[in-house]
Amino acid sequence: MGDLLFGAVIGVHRKETDEFHYDVIPVHYFQNPDFRKKLYLKKATELTLRLFQQMKLGTEEPIEICSSFVFDETRPELVRQFGENRVRTSVITGKAQDNVETAYLDEVRNLGYKPLPDRDEKRARSFFHMLRWVKNDPTRMKLAKTGWPRLKRYIRTGPVEQERRR
Repeated sequence: MGDLLFGAVIGVHRKETDEFHYDVIPVHYFQNPDFRKKLYLKKATELTLRLFQQMKLGTEEPIEICSSFVFDETRPELVRQFGENRVRTSVITGKAQDNVETAYLDEVRNLGYKPLPDRDEKRARSFFHMLRWVKNDPTRMKLAKTGWPRLKRYIRTGPVEQERRR
């Protein structure tokens, strides 16, 4: 989710059967003006609920939801719809995390990007690797999560940056 490229993969995993479904919050939700409006929060909720329908969530089945900020609106909605006793916020690990990570890596490979093999251990290096890939072809900027305010220090475009290059 915190990677520079692509949108965000939202996945649901059933431990008992290893069933996995996923969908994607498109990257434009992480670009302005959508990012400033936090529209990704509503999209995360919409996708999560749709994925539960696809999975045919059982009436008594417990729900573990990731503690990530992207689910800040999803968690209370799940409690509202399914009850406080069924919903638990967790750090997602194991097969569920592996499935989401694999889906994300497949998606960025489809863009033409080749992820670093040790990207999890070297997050900063992976970020700058993605950033260089984007900067090498300005048309790739549309594939990046450009709404993050801190990103402006790494990506400069437009007349000001062009003037600095002269």
